[in-house]
Amino acid sequence: MTRTTRAAVASAFVFAAFLAWVLSGASQSALTEIYDIVTTFLAMTAAASMAWAAKAARGRLRASWGTLSLGFAAWAIGEIIWSVYELTGRQPPVPSPADVGYLLLPVCVCAGLLLFPAGRNAGARARVLIDGVIVAASLFLVSWITILEPLYHAPDANPLGFVVSIAYPLTDVLVLTICAVVLVRASVEQRFVLTLLALGLTCMALADSGFAYLTVKNQYATGAISDIGWVSGLLIVTVAAVAGRDASAAEDGTPELPGWAAIVLPYAPLLLAAVVVAAQPLDHVFTGPVESTAAILVIAVLARQFVAVRENRKLLLAVAEQALHDPLTGLANRALFNMRLADAMEADTRHNNAVGVIALDLNDFKMVNDSLGHPVGDDLLVGVADRLMKSVRPDDTVARVGGDEFSVVLVGNPDAAHLVANRLAEAFEAPFVLRGHELSIRPSLGLAIAGHDESDLSAEDLIRRADTAMYAAKRSRARGVVTYNPDMHLATGAVDVEPNGPASVPAGVSGVAAIELLADLRQAVADGELALVYQPKVDLITSRIVGVEALLRWPRRSGEVLSPDDFLPLVRRHGLMVSVTEFVLNRALDDVKVWHAAPLDLSVAVNLFAPSLANLGVPDTIIRALADRGLDPSALTVEITEDMFLDDVQRTRTVLEQLRRGGVRIAIDDFGSGYSALSYLRDLPIDEVKLDRQFIGPILTDQRAATVALAVIDLARGLGLTAVAEGIEDAGTAAWLRDHGCPVGQGYFLSPPLSSLQLLSLLGQPAGGTGLSLTRQL
Repeated sequence: MTRTTRAAVASAFVFAAFLAWVLSGASQSALTEIYDIVTTFLAMTAAASMAWAAKAARGRLRASWGTLSLGFAAWAIGEIIWSVYELTGRQPPVPSPADVGYLLLPVCVCAGLLLFPAGRNAGARARVLIDGVIVAASLFLVSWITILEPLYHAPDANPLGFVVSIAYPLTDVLVLTICAVVLVRASVEQRFVLTLLALGLTCMALADSGFAYLTVKNQYATGAISDIGWVSGLLIVTVAAVAGRDASAAEDGTPELPGWAAIVLPYAPLLLAAVVVAAQPLDHVFTGPVESTAAILVIAVLARQFVAVRENRKLLLAVAEQALHDPLTGLANRALFNMRLADAMEADTRHNNAVGVIALDLNDFKMVNDSLGHPVGDDLLVGVADRLMKSVRPDDTVARVGGDEFSVVLVGNPDAAHLVANRLAEAFEAPFVLRGHELSIRPSLGLAIAGHDESDLSAEDLIRRADTAMYAAKRSRARGVVTYNPDMHLATGAVDVEPNGPASVPAGVSGVAAIELLADLRQAVADGELALVYQPKVDLITSRIVGVEALLRWPRRSGEVLSPDDFLPLVRRHGLMVSVTEFVLNRALDDVKVWHAAPLDLSVAVNLFAPSLANLGVPDTIIRALADRGLDPSALTVEITEDMFLDDVQRTRTVLEQLRRGGVRIAIDDFGSGYSALSYLRDLPIDEVKLDRQFIGPILTDQRAATVALAVIDLARGLGLTAVAEGIEDAGTAAWLRDHGCPVGQGYFLSPPLSSLQLLSLLGQPAGGTGLSLTRQL
């Protein structure tokens, strides 16, 4: 049970006991004594509870509770003075010293309530002010009819006593007005506490009104039924103080839409005033104060409705704005983008203006999110939006249409569209500085323009063209803008884009280092800074080189040379595989052409990675590359791994059959490293099987590995395939493979990877011959 609950239960018990005692029929003297003692004790308890709440609070909230504590302490002192008069049998004078303490309470309460922190959505000042006027006028009207008018007309020879008498109901009106205003604008954390305070103060105000009314009628005596309001009010504000200690002491409340209190509370006193006025005779209604107050109420209610209409209009505009704009960047969203594009396309048909669409996708955005966190990713999107807005013309529309996807609508002549697109590309030259990290982020930009003669082109088709150009830019790693042309096609499965899974980075590389490594890798691919080395494939019987395998290396500008394991994860994951594969193929064939001119009759094996095999146009590309260099197709062996055709065997078979018909040799690399299916060897056009090094390394010490290797060698021989053993690291392994019928091997024992020039130097320039001798003899 919380402190607040315990305080509420105790207060309810005390109130029930006091009420039972009052209704028990005790004598007037007993009522007076008990009442004076109880109210004095409760007032002191309320003051102490508020001081306790102030001690636990901070800032304005501490000042608020401290001020309220002073007010109730003053009221307790006034009650002590009043009790002394009554308990000693003396009639309290009017006014008496007790009135000073009593009247200090509303002053301190008003100040304390106004110090309470308001919620962030406390509302417009005009609305709060008008609500205060409505509440004050309504309560004044009720107070005038029920209390103030009888007091005003009552004969009283003591002017000071008259002023003090009317001060009570007037200050009550002020306190309740401020209660209503503060409750309307209260923060979520303090709303419950303020509701209790308002309820307690209302009870005390009703007791004040009852006291004043009975006094005018000469019917008041201490312990009257109206005095229960003071007891219940003091108990309730004590519970509020205990709850206030448990409430949050934040200076700013949690933002929340205005609750029911903001709507109903200003009109509740108005309804009460209407009921009280309706119950009066007409001659009491048509009096100066009533008519003036009613006029103020009418004007205030009309003003309140005007403010409400104005606020509703602003809210509708804000909602409409939010519905059409991205909340993070403030750019147009997809809905507004489509509307602007449709309008531009319609205007194009009327005024012969060209309409262009730019599709922009951020490269490596997922790596930023995964490595540095989503807050940095959000900052990056905001920074990108800012640069885009600064690069376009005022009439252009920039929209965020996806996570890291942006689109731009351009209207005007095609030359201007190209100029804007180039400015957008140049906007990414400078790195982004985000929370202490310097990130070089590049976009893929595609531009599509609807010509004057394409009036039947739809907005959807234009967007599709821009996307096609953007994907072409992503595949080609173009740093500028790629403009759509009718020859472009987007083959299914051929687009090498970032997947949805977590970003893959090399082991030991993370965070900013991974992003910087990827940026350098993109630059190296674009500038052709990668390199190839070649590992000889050796006939294990004759020790002659029968071919080479092209291996990729990345010589960085720092002088460090990275092997594929250090950067291929980035290549595969971040849309670089197509570009890298094209580089390897073209560079290897260029070197083969040089070797054949030497003349060295060497063939080269090149690894072909996904998604290359998903593109049915790859065979034609490879055959054309061989023909352009005047090379026989048998000079090339394409190596594939088993996992490349697990997903789509039929498509893989189609691509391999086209290559095989063109004369290119096919090899399965790392055979046995995955879940090999023997049906692949039967059904696919395979020329060569390469045994994975995990079986070759332990064949001298592991009988099971040796048995597997021997089985593959025998299987390849039986199917008419060439078996190639990878990873030969010592003479014993080479001899075992030779003795057990493996025809070809490669590994560091036979030869390390060599550059093209090193290969030429090692082998010399013999006059013809189909095989080349290796210096190391088996």
